[in-house]
Amino acid sequence: MRTPQFLLCVSFFSLFAMAQTPSSLNLMPMPTRVQIGTGQLVVDQSFTAVSTGQKDARLDSGIPRFLDQISRQTGMQLNGQPADASNATFIIRAENAGRKVQELDEDESYTLEITTSRATLTAPNALGALHGLQTFLQLIEPTPAGFAVPAITIQDQPRFPWRGLLIDVSRHFIPIEVLERNLDGMAAVKMNVLHWHLSDDEGFRVESKRFSKLHQSGSEGQYYTQAEIRDFLAYARDRGIRVVPEFDMPGHSRSWLAAYPELASLPGPYRAGRIANADTVMDPTRDQTYKFLDKFIGEMAALFPDAYFHIGGDEVNNKPWDSNPKIQEFIRAHGMKNNRDLQAYFNQRLQKIVSKHGKIMVGWDEVLHPDLPKTVVVESWRGQDSLAQAAKQGYRSLLSYGYYLDLIWPAARHYAVDPMTTTGGAPALTAEEQKRILGGEACMWAEYVTPETIDSRLWPRVAAIAERLWSPQETRDNKSMYRRLDELSWRLRWLGLNHESNYVSMLHRLAGTDDIAALRILADVVEPTKDYTRTEVFPKPPVKRTPLNRLVDAARPESTVARQFAELVDTYVQSDYKDAAAEAQIRASLVKWRDNDANLQPVLDRSFILAEDKPLSQDLAALAAAGLQALDSIDKNQPLPDAWRTEQLAVVDRSMKPRANLLVMVAPPIQRLIEAAAASHQGAKP
Repeated sequence: MRTPQFLLCVSFFSLFAMAQTPSSLNLMPMPTRVQIGTGQLVVDQSFTAVSTGQKDARLDSGIPRFLDQISRQTGMQLNGQPADASNATFIIRAENAGRKVQELDEDESYTLEITTSRATLTAPNALGALHGLQTFLQLIEPTPAGFAVPAITIQDQPRFPWRGLLIDVSRHFIPIEVLERNLDGMAAVKMNVLHWHLSDDEGFRVESKRFSKLHQSGSEGQYYTQAEIRDFLAYARDRGIRVVPEFDMPGHSRSWLAAYPELASLPGPYRAGRIANADTVMDPTRDQTYKFLDKFIGEMAALFPDAYFHIGGDEVNNKPWDSNPKIQEFIRAHGMKNNRDLQAYFNQRLQKIVSKHGKIMVGWDEVLHPDLPKTVVVESWRGQDSLAQAAKQGYRSLLSYGYYLDLIWPAARHYAVDPMTTTGGAPALTAEEQKRILGGEACMWAEYVTPETIDSRLWPRVAAIAERLWSPQETRDNKSMYRRLDELSWRLRWLGLNHESNYVSMLHRLAGTDDIAALRILADVVEPTKDYTRTEVFPKPPVKRTPLNRLVDAARPESTVARQFAELVDTYVQSDYKDAAAEAQIRASLVKWRDNDANLQPVLDRSFILAEDKPLSQDLAALAAAGLQALDSIDKNQPLPDAWRTEQLAVVDRSMKPRANLLVMVAPPIQRLIEAAAASHQGAKP
């Protein structure tokens, strides 16, 4: 019997569905093709899912994990699995069994069809099915009548087959459990490669049974056992993520040479760590070097099943080679022109070793040389022109330039970088050459990252890069991207990521008190300095590291408050200063910031670690006061004198220069108000 309450529910569902458009969906990355239907599929405690396709262990574990995620998102314990597909809410079908080792060229497409009575997910294999499950999770919303997903048809496939994230664990060691929760985040946004940077000057992080001094001398006891690595690789495979190891050579090799100085170009001894004016490079002229690497790569090739093996090859310092007469004589005797030819010789021999052990060599773009086999994959960190150059010369290539998350750029800046951008060399390539561009990788180098802060340095910005590599090239609207990024950010907390929750706990530690309201107001509007301008360096031994426990470490890479405030100012200016709602919100923020310094001073006085941030708080108050004066001036159409403008712009300029390695990010939009107040406004309110 259809009760009035039932009809009311149907009405709510219909209205909710009518309001949905592809651009309003909270999906990231945005699918290739979306068609909105009518109505909703209810997600309640009777919701069930079953696989009817080819057997695959990844789906066997992925579907229960998917159902558990629904329980976390809805707060409802689901009642269990159906006995067969006839009464299941969600049918998942992978047409083919997956390959034993996940490969680059596997089809990751899927089709998701949702009606008011059932959902069906079909994919060529488990990879596409796993992606479709993540899309379904993002569609779940509370509605007036309960949790539901819209009736919809999605046909989706990635734009690029290689959508990676590099995590450096050499500079600061990152425990397995932290890496695992970030794998969960990667899977949520359909990234499929973890590039694991496992060795550098500062640390060698893998247990080697053949050369045990590598992890004993080069890790300070912080390394992954081979058993831990195997478990981690299985965890990644379950989520459709390949793991590509990187062992940097011949440069960035101090941790290698601390254990085996006989591999070095100059006599040791060496100590793992970042040490000024202490260059280390392997000796590429000695057969002993290659015999060692042959045994080591053989061991690692057996441990890591992926077909690709990254050898680094970047930023090789020439000084040790220049300082060794035997190496220079070797260059002359072999008809080489310079050290670049010597590195090419090293890479040629290294490539043969990598190939001998069944792997494909990947290197940073310094390895690019016409003498290398075309099987080598070149990863470009220096620019899109080198990416295109590699493709033109016949090499497959990856883009990491523009995706360095440790540069602390806003998400929109990363989002604007495209492997096929019109500003690089890719558009001039032929269609066949463009196919050699495999995709790209976001990079998180760990000089200023710890297990406590890595989530906040990665998320949610990395999701913008994930969308750039998955979604159609024309998906470029920043406003839509930020709206969906904000939605995704809080959803990621269900996966255990602490990029938001850890912010609060760090502020509590800095303040040493339960009341962090005033400190948070300041922290919400500052950002760390950009482009490697942070002033500290790693100290020399025996001091281990600079503590990363200051406000600069707690502050988010991109201030949402500052971005939204700038948008309000844009709205106000574009309305010819007549948008009363925007002005009211601007004024409320300015009053809060103006008054905050007085509230924050007792906290700053009490905590030694916050003392360096006092000027930032004072300038925020001064900026806000100037902004309020500007609003009053604009309201009355009474321009303020040039002397006032000059004085206030000096505060703006000071605020955008690093203090305590932080920038006050509301300074630029307040500057717009100051500039406006110094001019006449014919359209301003009377």
